[in-house]
Amino acid sequence: MKQAKYFILFVLMFFVASCTKGYLDVNENPNNPTTMAESKLLPYVQKAMADNLGFGPSGAGGLSYALSVYTHQITVREYPDKYGVEGVNMNTLWTNMYTRVIRNAEEIIRRSGESENSIYAGIAKILKAYTYSQLVDVFGEIPFSESNDYQGGAGASAPVFDDGKDVYPQLLALIDEGIADLKNNTAANPNKPGTDDLIYSGNVNSWVKAANTIKLKLYNQIRLIQDVSGPVNQLITENNMIGTTATSFMFPYGTATSPDERNPNFADYFATQRSINISPWFYQIMKGYNTKDINGTAKDFNVFSGIEDPRIPYYFFNQLEADEPNVEGNPLEYRDGGFASIVFGSVGVNRDKSHDKSTTVMGIYPAGGRYDDGEGMGGKGVTGSSGTGAVPFRMLTYADRLFIEAELIQAGVVPGGAAAAKDKLEQALVESIAQVDLMVAKAGTVNQSVPKLAGTDEADDFIDAVVDLFENSDAEKQMEIILTQKWISNFGANSVDCYNDYRRTNYPVIFDPNNEEMAPDHFFNPPIDGNIELDEQPPIPVVTSRSYPLSLPWSQRELELNKNAPKQKTPASFKVFWMN
Repeated sequence: MKQAKYFILFVLMFFVASCTKGYLDVNENPNNPTTMAESKLLPYVQKAMADNLGFGPSGAGGLSYALSVYTHQITVREYPDKYGVEGVNMNTLWTNMYTRVIRNAEEIIRRSGESENSIYAGIAKILKAYTYSQLVDVFGEIPFSESNDYQGGAGASAPVFDDGKDVYPQLLALIDEGIADLKNNTAANPNKPGTDDLIYSGNVNSWVKAANTIKLKLYNQIRLIQDVSGPVNQLITENNMIGTTATSFMFPYGTATSPDERNPNFADYFATQRSINISPWFYQIMKGYNTKDINGTAKDFNVFSGIEDPRIPYYFFNQLEADEPNVEGNPLEYRDGGFASIVFGSVGVNRDKSHDKSTTVMGIYPAGGRYDDGEGMGGKGVTGSSGTGAVPFRMLTYADRLFIEAELIQAGVVPGGAAAAKDKLEQALVESIAQVDLMVAKAGTVNQSVPKLAGTDEADDFIDAVVDLFENSDAEKQMEIILTQKWISNFGANSVDCYNDYRRTNYPVIFDPNNEEMAPDHFFNPPIDGNIELDEQPPIPVVTSRSYPLSLPWSQRELELNKNAPKQKTPASFKVFWMN
């Protein structure tokens, strides 16, 4: 794996960061990488960014860990359940994003300016802008204008918090600067990135396409508060964006276990006390279940009712066979054949029972685990040797670009109307299926043959069914179809964008324990005959005392140390600037 030789650097920098006296926050730079070459800093920045946007270096703690719960793709017993993220939970993430990603990206930019390594500078500017955009999207206001003054001077000890509406234009400008650096044919470029660029191996054209696709995403993000038709249509007309699934903006992980180079999702896959469960709500959407029939809801909340998704065995691995008793003997909270999980907001008696060898886990697509062939694990449970963990972390893919364009057409920002939106949706679905095959190929398999999905009757029939549904729906439901399919495609990837989409559009429809139509009398009903050990599965009591968080709380450590920091927000009422 090409990132292996950089791991010693990663361990060294991690050790320095971990052992520095005092708190590690925006105000300090524990890495002090002023003597390190750009080629040593770049892979560190890329890995730190992917780990912390994802599920965290140890399988939990990254942004996507909490936000996958908030967008009801997974369920957990820990703090994200019931929307319980607090400022203290953001301390490590905040530190990592500023000191390990942004500060080191800034150092690459500084050193590249001195040495005329414009390609390194361009890549670092794009990574810096992308990272800041993600922080704005989840926190709203962040240290920006003064946060990189780590060599001393005004603002170095207590950076002010800038409003996201003031930061976004500067990020778009920074991306343009990065593109200009990449295209600078007059720069000396005595050193050019190659294998040290873990994302695109120094391919300038791929970086330019990724940068333009990030710009498209950011413009779509703010379309509800300002007219973005000009720059959006220019980007689409120029068509210099990510154009293949294989060249998507992704970070590669490997198979090595010592040091561990596997996708952080895989750490939970084989853990003896795992945190991550698959959201039954997400599962039922993909199964095509009618929630009114299955859960006794007041109406059917599944826009894809009657359409089963062929990606299910690639997304989830059932440790149990459909007719196999629960391995541990402890009662399961939610079961549907081989699928077993817990419900968001549950206060049921079976939620906290030991189910490690029975619960459904992330499969080969999101974690590099196993493909679900229906045979379970024979009562043994998954282990680290039953998968590879080598699946990439998807940040912005070709399918994402197509879903974004479908949304922009549907919203009238891009011309074409419903017919053009339908065509773009169909392209996005085709690529989301191809994306599954690519992830399988990247991950590899262990003693298992995994069938290709693209081009199968099941995949083609699924795409046709979704497109037919789109054609026969009103405009609002069409938007729901686009955003819900994007949400499904992004399972196990960067959940920041799923969180953004929900707060912008109210789609996809997610489970609310306090919604009487979804959870009558605060009960969620599993499939009544889904558990072979019971004649009838009992209803599950669910509740949450918190309203949906419109942003995440700031790092408590930063608020305590930074005299210019605001008071802690109320996440349920603090809106990000682009929210309508």
